[in-house]
Amino acid sequence: MKIHEYQAKELFRKYNVPTPNGKLAYTTAEVEKIAEEFGYPVVVKAQVHAGGRGKGGGVKLAKTKADVKPVADSIIGMTLVTKQTGAQGKKVNKVLVEQGLNIKKELYLCVIPDRETASVTIICSQDGGMDIEEVAAKTPERIITVNVSPITGFQPFHARKICFGLEIEKDLQKKMSALVKNLYELFVAYDCSMVEINPLIITAEGDILALDAKMDVDGNAMFRHPDVKEMRDIDEEDPVEAEAAQYGLNYINLEGNVGNIVNGAGLAMATMDIVKMAGASPANFLDVGGGANAEAIENGFRLIMKDPAVKGILINVFGGILRCDILAKGVVQAATKLKLSVPVVVRMEGTNVDEGRKILAESGLDLINAKDLADAAVKVAKIVS
Repeated sequence: MKIHEYQAKELFRKYNVPTPNGKLAYTTAEVEKIAEEFGYPVVVKAQVHAGGRGKGGGVKLAKTKADVKPVADSIIGMTLVTKQTGAQGKKVNKVLVEQGLNIKKELYLCVIPDRETASVTIICSQDGGMDIEEVAAKTPERIITVNVSPITGFQPFHARKICFGLEIEKDLQKKMSALVKNLYELFVAYDCSMVEINPLIITAEGDILALDAKMDVDGNAMFRHPDVKEMRDIDEEDPVEAEAAQYGLNYINLEGNVGNIVNGAGLAMATMDIVKMAGASPANFLDVGGGANAEAIENGFRLIMKDPAVKGILINVFGGILRCDILAKGVVQAATKLKLSVPVVVRMEGTNVDEGRKILAESGLDLINAKDLADAAVKVAKIVS
């Protein structure tokens, strides 16, 4: 689960990762009041779940009192468009107002899990403030990678490698080592899938602070972190994806025209690949789970039909826990109840598959049997072409 910058910084401070002074504001009047409290300059930062906010006009500096109102007015209520928001953008409902700082150097710091090495990987670079993908592509030698074993944890030699690679001045190495160690401990304690600071700054006064903060907590571990769960911002999520979560379904909206209902995440990934290979494009990822029932199928249909781009639906189910005849009855029931207006191709295998196919064929509805997954993909691709 993603959280906002201001929320991530609350957790940073809890683990003694220094951040600038900042307060949240919802109106221009609140921004002006905070700016008077902090003194000038101040930075006004849009709070949305997306990177590249500065390039999109969502981060601006107000050098004087006269600058504050126009800066706040230009950000609050705007639709911020970045590479990560897509063309539709995201509406800015709140901003973080921070005290301006005298920046001497900008660095990049990130902590992520590395499944290949079964370690926690710390990635850093002297090129802070830039897209790390661009740095990796053009100057990969400027990226430092440190793998930390979760068994032994962060050690002094890890800190030395980072400080040496970033060319941290000797009198600042102690501060940098403590900050990275604390960030690692935060990452582990909160079951994070990513913690990123871009930029991590060194000020002219010799302070090291997280000027930005991105944090993503593994949703499967949310039961251990009720404080983070309370930080969830539904307004930042795709409304259909949020509705799917209420049904206990794993749904991700895509940009194609073939709706997919599949029982199992791996099978769903394979289904999308084969749909693509057949010349069509998936409109969604939807895993209804291994024990899917008629209600799950109905909810899946309901979610998919919210997308006007969908011209056909592919159901791909292996009937193990759920028998194929029960699945077929559920599909017929759901299609009838929701009055589906698009054709549905059904590929099923498993227990009572022949009986299930017979139920679909005799339903009188636009439900098309497929003999296997390749056949199903070809049939649905033909429908949407």
